[in-house]
Amino acid sequence: MAKSQQVIGYLPDEHPPIWKLLLYAIQQVIVMFPATVAVAIITGFHISTTIFASGLATICFIIVTGRKIPLYYGSSFSYVAAIGSLMSSEALAGYALNEKIAVAQFGIIMSGLVSIAAGLIVKRFGRDSLERILPASVTGPIAMVIGLTLAGTALNDAASIAIDTAGTIAVPESQVAFAKNMAWIVSLVTLISTILFSVYLKGFMGQIPLLLGPILGCITAFIIKLATGIDLFKVLPETANTEIFALPIFTFPKASWMAVAAIMPIAIATIPESTAHVYQLDLYVNDLANKKGTGKKYNIADKLGLNLIGDGIGDIVAGFIGGPAGTNYGENISAMAITKVFSISVLIAASIIAMIIACFTPLINAIYSIPTAVIGGMEVYLFGAIAAQGIAIMVEKRVDLFSAKNIAIIATIMVIGLGGQYAFGGNIPFFGIEVPSVAGAAIFGILLNLVLNIDQKKRSTA
Repeated sequence: MAKSQQVIGYLPDEHPPIWKLLLYAIQQVIVMFPATVAVAIITGFHISTTIFASGLATICFIIVTGRKIPLYYGSSFSYVAAIGSLMSSEALAGYALNEKIAVAQFGIIMSGLVSIAAGLIVKRFGRDSLERILPASVTGPIAMVIGLTLAGTALNDAASIAIDTAGTIAVPESQVAFAKNMAWIVSLVTLISTILFSVYLKGFMGQIPLLLGPILGCITAFIIKLATGIDLFKVLPETANTEIFALPIFTFPKASWMAVAAIMPIAIATIPESTAHVYQLDLYVNDLANKKGTGKKYNIADKLGLNLIGDGIGDIVAGFIGGPAGTNYGENISAMAITKVFSISVLIAASIIAMIIACFTPLINAIYSIPTAVIGGMEVYLFGAIAAQGIAIMVEKRVDLFSAKNIAIIATIMVIGLGGQYAFGGNIPFFGIEVPSVAGAAIFGILLNLVLNIDQKKRSTA
């Protein structure tokens, strides 16, 4: 019993003291912020609206799932190509920005119906029905691909000296190489300090390494600015608005079957990703419960259908007010796994903080100004943790790595996912369409698994 009391962490139904809760929540916001803002920038959606939508959709997700599944909903990169292509299409060439967003919103809302339908099927026929389609030999490597396809992003960010969304560099050309070296110093300080904090700090301090590490990285960047004049802090052009308080720009959907055709099918590809996240959570939450000696069993994996319904509701809510399509965030799961804080209360607080930030220009500026090198240092750890969780899924589910069938599935998912990212920049050209690499890998792995299962059944009955 004494040993279990030494294990520090918060399970989904546990509530940290208010001052700890706020710090944990801020940590979750910092983790989700870069990717959520990046999706808004790439797709052309309003940044403040996107941040607000992530918080509101998370709260709706938590309500729909009965406060049982600790996940944070953020903007998904899986939809970037589809939304971006639609926004830049000739059919919308004469439209104003808000009109383009309104058209895309309809496709995003309809994509939420796909996740809801999948969730209802799982609830009706049971988790086993989906596990036949998405066994650990599929969800494990998908989780690994999700993390590893982001490896290039992490290292690019770690060496970045851009100060705005357009990639503007604020140093003379003769100092670019020196500035990049300074960026590497900042990213390495952030990465190494975050790792050391998470491994060696005990108690409460050991639960906020993803807050402490970036703070130390920002201090390093500030010292470099004073000593060398190299300024790595960013400026967000969109918030040149001098008003302190400004409500997000809410737009409302405009019916368009073109948007449905472009965006809705992507939801099918996000189901394996969402499923992998639920299995990851189930592993880590129950591991913490066992180590704390609570005697509780958190059947999060059994709530897969509820998770998919919540995911769909999140898309509908975000799409209705003008946010991009999203998913539950692997980065936030990594943060929870590293800090052992899975409290639903923390995620609710993080959602409220995100919504407040979206309404205050100085707060958006403050978080956005964090040097990209700091974010990159943190991403190396977080994205790697996502990949490691994929390995954990296969270990926990005892996937036979000597089986020819499993090797074939794992190998093809990994190579298609990673090859598509590094050979084609994330979108594989295939018969005239651009297939997102993670989605393509997931779909191929699912189909291969089904085909090989048919062959095995034929052999077993022969």
